Amino acid sequence: MARQDQIKSSRKLWLLERLKATVIFLLVLGLLLMGLATHIVRQSFPQESGTIQIPGLKAEVTVQRDKWGVPHIYAANSHDLFMAQGYIHAQDRFWQMDFWRHIGSGRLSEMFGSSQVETDKYLRTMGWARVAQQEIPQINAQMKAYLEAYADGVNAYLAKHQGSSLSLEYAVLKFLNPAYQPEPWQILHSLTWGKVMAYDLGRNFQSEIERAILLKTLTPAEVEELFPPYPQDLPAILPELGKKADAVREDAGTWGHGDAVKEDTESSFPASPRLPIPASSSLFSALESINQPMMALEKLIGSTGIGVGSNNWVISGKRTTTGKPILANDPHLGVQIPSIWYEVGLHCTSESTECPYNVAGFSFAGMIGVIIGHSDRIAWGVTNVQSDVMDLYIEKINPKNPNQYEVNGKWVDMELVKETIQVAGSQPIVQTVRYTRHGPILSDVSPNLQQLQSSQPLELPQNYAVALRWTALAPSKLGYAIPEINRAQNWEEFRTAAKNYDVPAQNLVYADIDGNIGYQMPGKFPIRAKGDGRYPVPGWTDEYEWQGYIDFEELPKSFNPTEGFIASANNLVSREYPYLITADWVYGYRAKQIVEMISQQTEAISLQDVQQIQGSDRNLNAQTLVPLLQSLAVDTPRLQAAQKLLQNWDLELGMTSPAAALFEVFWKHLLANTFHDQLPQRYFPDGGDRWYAVVANLVKQPNSSWWDNRNTPKVENRDQIFRESLTKAVDELERLQGKDPKNWNWGKLHTVTFRNATFGKSGVAAIEALFNRGGFATAGNGETVNANRWRADESFEVTDIPSLRMIVDLGNLDNSLGIHTPGQSGHAFHRHYKDMVNSWCRIEYHPMLWQKTNVAANTTATLKLMPKLAE
Repeated sequence: MARQDQIKSSRKLWLLERLKATVIFLLVLGLLLMGLATHIVRQSFPQESGTIQIPGLKAEVTVQRDKWGVPHIYAANSHDLFMAQGYIHAQDRFWQMDFWRHIGSGRLSEMFGSSQVETDKYLRTMGWARVAQQEIPQINAQMKAYLEAYADGVNAYLAKHQGSSLSLEYAVLKFLNPAYQPEPWQILHSLTWGKVMAYDLGRNFQSEIERAILLKTLTPAEVEELFPPYPQDLPAILPELGKKADAVREDAGTWGHGDAVKEDTESSFPASPRLPIPASSSLFSALESINQPMMALEKLIGSTGIGVGSNNWVISGKRTTTGKPILANDPHLGVQIPSIWYEVGLHCTSESTECPYNVAGFSFAGMIGVIIGHSDRIAWGVTNVQSDVMDLYIEKINPKNPNQYEVNGKWVDMELVKETIQVAGSQPIVQTVRYTRHGPILSDVSPNLQQLQSSQPLELPQNYAVALRWTALAPSKLGYAIPEINRAQNWEEFRTAAKNYDVPAQNLVYADIDGNIGYQMPGKFPIRAKGDGRYPVPGWTDEYEWQGYIDFEELPKSFNPTEGFIASANNLVSREYPYLITADWVYGYRAKQIVEMISQQTEAISLQDVQQIQGSDRNLNAQTLVPLLQSLAVDTPRLQAAQKLLQNWDLELGMTSPAAALFEVFWKHLLANTFHDQLPQRYFPDGGDRWYAVVANLVKQPNSSWWDNRNTPKVENRDQIFRESLTKAVDELERLQGKDPKNWNWGKLHTVTFRNATFGKSGVAAIEALFNRGGFATAGNGETVNANRWRADESFEVTDIPSLRMIVDLGNLDNSLGIHTPGQSGHAFHRHYKDMVNSWCRIEYHPMLWQKTNVAANTTATLKLMPKLAE
């Protein structure tokens, strides 16, 4: 018995020892794995201090990083300044740079395999890399030297870093595509960046497609109701321009370009010359086919484009506490991580003709210079004009030869371009891109639409295809504009530089230390022989051809206007401007808020006041609809409590506001109940500015047919739909946030999650957790000045945001403020990967350090880049 007890005791001790050894082994293994993971993660973090030798550098460059991770680069010559910028961009953001250049060249399949083939076909059809390649021989010696220096800086970093030492994403990519190695950076890659941004900020052909497809099920009058004219009570950017318009037109005559197309914003849109499209036409299928790869690309670069905009304004010193101008800017772009922006200071240690740069602000990783910011003399900000510079042409195709199309009664050969798409893990794919005189045939991106047949050949050609004409598909000079703006010293030099800011067209606001403020709209704007660009048009005659572009000197501008400020928010430039810029302006709800907050200020405006404007969450849609909601007859305590919640609401979409939650959820249901029965799902209302204007018109027509739900036997009116929508909103909030309305909270519904554009959308939770950060509660919506857009046809999640906020004090540049999000670094788990998010959510800023002494006082790390001596 004693022996058995001894055996049991020995066995127990043995088991305990084994268990202990196993636990120790697992702990050691876990620590080793954690150490390995930490090593893999940290090995890509950039060296921020010490000394690095770089071949090709001419002199020592100092890089001082501040506590927010912003590098301030000091160089003795322009070559070294841009070379250092390339090196630093690569240190912090090379994965982003690599990914975006593959988008720009239509080479995503090289990285990610066959899943991206259709997207690559679409991108190759667009042909951005071909256009950028045409620009390279046209670049002057100075610009070419800058771009080469930048590329040399990137490649100096690549020479010493490969695989996971470049970025954690490459460690993940190795499992999917073990053979992938990043190629050296080229000038081409910097130039294609501009094409991607032009597409991201444009895409007005989406509206052409939408209107044409809606004609399949709606009358022309109903379609026009969904695209109402710009409202009379919303502001224009340049109200003074109208006062001069008659004199301008008299002086200009025909403007040297034939008949100008005047925008009619006083009443309804002009009748749009367009094809009579039969309801059964396969043209709808052709147009819808263009949407498919477009949506795939949208998942990668963000959902910006029509309706998503930006704010900028500049206030004269006559209105400010400093006696000098204050300039503000917040561009709105799709949510992403890393940030689209990279903050940087570029300083020549001794300014000269050879090295004239002394500038700080926000750059794009992959491009030279500062896109938005200030120098020692001037400041500037940008918003997207969202001009109509894309037209879809229906081309007649020769039934006997699919590579011929008709021009004025004659068959003309298309230009055929062979494209070879390399596919990771698979055989290359050869694609033929067909070009007409208007541009690439977009309908070819869907193989089953090579031969399109019309059901009514008398109205449409028997064989046709859809081609795109777009200003960005011709060589541009955007690359010149950025360094020229960076070194401009005054208004005239700024305008000279802006002349090259051709694609994408922007609203540029300007201020200088001498107290001047200004506005310039640069860009290439087509003058059409006929039509307004709102619908696809016949391409087989010259009837709808472009006759040239508006001359730069005739584009809208303003210098020191009597109002003492200029504000733009992608809204109408002027009610009297004689040329057509677009018929699809962003409706000026944000602009109205900005203009009112500036013009109604009775005391001098301070930097803090400007911060309050940038953070405004006031909802002008609620101003229209809340009175109707309050006047509804409701007979249940739940709905009466909801009405009471709105009774004294300040119309602010505050982060913790119960009333904001109720109204926005009501808005979602109102749109669904009103429009989902009559529109295709692809075009369900997203709730943005256009829908504000549509509903504002409809509420004045309580018995409009739009209110009727066609899926029910009865005929509904406005008040019934309002009551039903309010009921559904209360139901949803009670389900999500409880029965007590006081506990409803807009920010808990309206969150932002920063997703990596590649692996952050992989569908593999463990991988997504490595790169994504969120969700963070936010205020506002897409049409408040603090524009955190959500989409009523999807969810309350934020899709587009003020990607940066900047406020420049021209009285003391060191008082200037900035923030972007989520952070400076592109390396997951780096301390600057998401460290700006909380400040950004709270409308807080960090100082935009300027004077060298101020930079030095806030420096956390200093890196010396040294010329590498020949061995």
